[in-house]
Amino acid sequence: MRMTLWRTEEQLRQPVSASRQRHDARTRLLLEVEHDGVSGYGEVDPQPFSLHGDPGVANVIHELDQVVLVQVHGAFEREGDVPSWTRLARFAGPRDASAPAVTVVEMALLDRELRLASRGLLDQWPARFDTPCQVTTSLLDRSLTAFDTDGAARIRVKTAPGALDARARDFLRSLERPVLLDFNCSAESDEDVLDQLASVPSGVELVGVEQPFAPGNVVDHARLAEQLEIAVSLDEGVRNLRDLEQIVRYRAASLVCVKPARVGGYANARTMLERAKELGLAPYVGGFFESELARGVNRTLACHTTNEPSDIGEVAIDEGSEGDFTDTGTGFGLVPTKQLLERSVLVTSLG
Repeated sequence: MRMTLWRTEEQLRQPVSASRQRHDARTRLLLEVEHDGVSGYGEVDPQPFSLHGDPGVANVIHELDQVVLVQVHGAFEREGDVPSWTRLARFAGPRDASAPAVTVVEMALLDRELRLASRGLLDQWPARFDTPCQVTTSLLDRSLTAFDTDGAARIRVKTAPGALDARARDFLRSLERPVLLDFNCSAESDEDVLDQLASVPSGVELVGVEQPFAPGNVVDHARLAEQLEIAVSLDEGVRNLRDLEQIVRYRAASLVCVKPARVGGYANARTMLERAKELGLAPYVGGFFESELARGVNRTLACHTTNEPSDIGEVAIDEGSEGDFTDTGTGFGLVPTKQLLERSVLVTSLG
């Protein structure tokens, strides 16, 4: 078995500013797991630096190179066969970087297993919902330009505390879609949120506020939720099953974002999405500006588990980065082209 990790930088066609960082490019980590002539591919897209409990790209690379890939290769050496993708969640450690590191390996192993069995991902997770798409924009960019909302059932709008100015109010009106205001942990008081909500113009369909306070702070979210007629959504504060149980216990939110790379992979994400529904929460599948490879997997998972608008649309990147994948009939349905791998940087190869 050989595991090969590449790194590439992709420029987003429409940058998105959050409260404490700007997303204008994304580092993509692409992993190939090959054995007996059959390959599978995984992808994760870490943010540039650690923030709100999510690791930066350097942390994820270190975790892969020094821990997870070594453990997986050790299991192969002991057992004489490639580990099943269903086991990878057990390789996760306590470090923040462990979850995305395990995710990219799990994803590659699942892709390979499906190809080996001449099956597709829809055979694994058949569609049960016509899941709508959510797209993301920001009120924090210097120039608020026209935003393409075609095909979107909901717009997540990055924001920060404070009353909205006239430009921001006009921009919200122009979206003409339900809006979820995403504070990305930037609020320090109820007033930080309430003052902004009071300035949202009439005619804007505001469905909720997302993660105003720090991850794990269910008490303040619960107090805020009691004062609102719209939903409180949690994103950075959703990492495991215990988080879901705490959210319900404190009535801290009614909407939750489950990101596979944050929760330690697709097996964990599927379990959490189903459990969230059992607990009376509305879950949606979130993303990290992934390429069409990982977005396709996220889309299939979302259509299998939830009817809540999810981050399953294509991420627009600069010209020259399109056509990076070739269609195939099995596995995830896509494999990276030679051109993509040639312009990527080889990080490590083991096996």
